[in-house]
Amino acid sequence: MNQLPIIGITMGDPAGVGPEIIIKSLADGEIYHKCRPIVIGDAKIIARAQQFTHTDMEIVSIKEISDAAFVSGKIYCLDMDLVAADLPIGQVSAEAGHAAFEFVKKAVDLAKDGQIDAICTAPLNKEAMHLGGHIYPGHTEILADLTDTTDFSMMLSAPNLKVIHVTTHIGIIDAINSIHPTRVYNVIKMADETLKKAGIDAPRIAVCGINPHAGENGLFGYGEETEKVIPGVEKAQAEGIDVVGPLPADTLFFRTVRGDFDIVVAMYHDQGHGPVKVLGLDAGVNITVGLPIIRTSVDHGTAFDIAGKGIADEKSLQEAIRQAIELAPKKS
Repeated sequence: MNQLPIIGITMGDPAGVGPEIIIKSLADGEIYHKCRPIVIGDAKIIARAQQFTHTDMEIVSIKEISDAAFVSGKIYCLDMDLVAADLPIGQVSAEAGHAAFEFVKKAVDLAKDGQIDAICTAPLNKEAMHLGGHIYPGHTEILADLTDTTDFSMMLSAPNLKVIHVTTHIGIIDAINSIHPTRVYNVIKMADETLKKAGIDAPRIAVCGINPHAGENGLFGYGEETEKVIPGVEKAQAEGIDVVGPLPADTLFFRTVRGDFDIVVAMYHDQGHGPVKVLGLDAGVNITVGLPIIRTSVDHGTAFDIAGKGIADEKSLQEAIRQAIELAPKKS
């Protein structure tokens, strides 16, 4: 048991589906054979979610990681006690947004201190978090700020498709303006290193173009591929990385799912997210690449419209936990 990684699962927005998908995920006793899970959040909110998940788990409130016995059938919650017991479910609030941020901050502190081996995050709500005084585009940027990381990327993993992003949570015009050869090269490098750590000896990497048909030799756009993308690809190729591009995005994702490539480098948020989510919202996992700590996440939001109904699907969180286990440092 002591060799199993400790996975810190942040509760996300207390008013969203995070508490219920955590309970439903940890009700699967198999997880306790693969890791030592700790929920970082609010024990009374987790307990409240028992009412509509129809599970029978004992919620154990703890103050220190060392207090957890990691027994299957029990959920050990590092209880931060930041929200009221009657916090409305499915509503945006500053109280919930602030708590969600603090759960992540606590998890980062624990990971940096070596008390947990990886972080797996349930969804937070950006509007609520902003109301709570924490102005970040999303989880990725919070984690980068808290770990003083300047070079990072969002990677999405789904069955037969992995996508890493050059830009993410900015508008399309700002995204295009911020793409440059060094960033493209760095993301290719991160993709190569990440997949090698995951056991792929020579990852096959394909890079999307920015314009339709990857610019088609200057027919579309203003030479963005030549100026912004190709130099980064060529630098990676010169170092022996198996990378091609820029290629037309409209066919590249099909080719990757078919098996031609191991990962796609997408230029902007929707270019990369759309194809992954077509494969199913319950299938995708979000992995932040480039951090000094391991972080995985569900690839869906707080789902306020169904929160409290007990119908939220836990498959994405279960897969995120599995990915965190795989990526966590191995103990002797």
